[in-house]
Amino acid sequence: MRNAINKYFCLQNSSIFLFLSLLFHHTLLISGNSPSLLIDNITLDCGSASEGHARDGRIWTADANSTFLLLDPTNASKISSTLKSPMNDAVPYITARLSRFEFTYVFPVTFGTKFIRLYFYPSSYPDFSSSIPFFSVKANRYTLLSNFSSAPNAQDAGLDGFVKEFCLNVEDGETLNITFAPIPGVTDAYAFVNGIEIASMPTKLYYTDEGFKFVGSWNNESSLESNTALELMYRINVGGQFIEPQNDTARMFRSWNSDDEYLSIAKPSALLYNNTIQLIYRNNMTHFAAPDGVYQTARSMGMDKKTNENYNLTWDFQVDSKFTYLVRLHFCEIQPPITKTGDRIFYIYIATQIAESKADVIEWSGGNGFPVFKDYAVTIEPKGNERVQNISIALHPRPEISVYSDAILNGLEIFKLSNADNLAAPNPDITPINPPTAATPSPKSTKSNNNLV
Repeated sequence: MRNAINKYFCLQNSSIFLFLSLLFHHTLLISGNSPSLLIDNITLDCGSASEGHARDGRIWTADANSTFLLLDPTNASKISSTLKSPMNDAVPYITARLSRFEFTYVFPVTFGTKFIRLYFYPSSYPDFSSSIPFFSVKANRYTLLSNFSSAPNAQDAGLDGFVKEFCLNVEDGETLNITFAPIPGVTDAYAFVNGIEIASMPTKLYYTDEGFKFVGSWNNESSLESNTALELMYRINVGGQFIEPQNDTARMFRSWNSDDEYLSIAKPSALLYNNTIQLIYRNNMTHFAAPDGVYQTARSMGMDKKTNENYNLTWDFQVDSKFTYLVRLHFCEIQPPITKTGDRIFYIYIATQIAESKADVIEWSGGNGFPVFKDYAVTIEPKGNERVQNISIALHPRPEISVYSDAILNGLEIFKLSNADNLAAPNPDITPINPPTAATPSPKSTKSNNNLV
């Protein structure tokens, strides 16, 4: 998630601001190639004293003596290099800013919706090797992380460095303040960060006042307004391979992971691939929703009609209890036989509840090769003291009303929605965590016998 063009605009007067705002909105019109989002494209290499160049070609600005950093001189933070080399990109993971006191970055950005990506590399740092990295992170009024420790996140992902991604709206006249604070009352606790990325996004990429289904609710209608902050939980290229950030649409630098490790029932499923199909996007939001690679691949149930009618193609995703989640499902019919309404109709279940009883991608999109996405909201109610639960996504055919006994999914995203300006998961028990040793990610075991179609 690194940007080849590190442009930051500090707007000094309203006339320049108006001009750039209009330019930004015009940039979002569909052209032959995906346009770049020019406003508020910041990549800050925390703890670095010199400009850094990432493997993908993006330039990261050093934060030493940065005007973005607001420090209390009596409680100054430190910059440091890790005692062990990261296995992935050196920039921005090789350096960090650390402190046993609160420290804040102030970004004078334009108003509108932003991606905020925080880069963490849990490791030993000079003067902090035996301390406890439990801390909180706030962005303006939103609590993004609380009692957060980076080491378990890296271990769970099988990586030594990782990114936490958030979305929020900056109101007109606001700056974007990001504050890191060690948890109070814990001796030698400290906060740290290796990199901060801020990128503008299309205004209605995820936020919309148009109604979408609230699964399991009597009201059954929901909308996502700009006063809600989001945390990315999962972004999946279903049936396809990992898509690197530099290959994302409109240089928004989103990562799209493979779905293999999340499959829980697939007996067997089929991998669909069509890189010659001419994708037709009906509007800007569909065009920016996902890169072509998401819509050119998919997973279906397979070619055995009898088998398909006796199982649900299912994925499971672990999430925090007591929050509502936005589930975005991406669809595109890429198989030549599926060309008209009624060819492939199926159920969609989210968290074991019916989200759609007659899902028909052709009816939604308008034809073969037309990408479309559907949004749903679901609340994960607490069960006893369980801090985490699963959201399941399941598909099942409707052979009685369709030509083919099958179902399809191209991609999905799951976002946690802020609750009273809070995105932090239930606080974990605070115990000292030894820095993990660098480990090569173990091969993922696929739970299905996939057929490539």
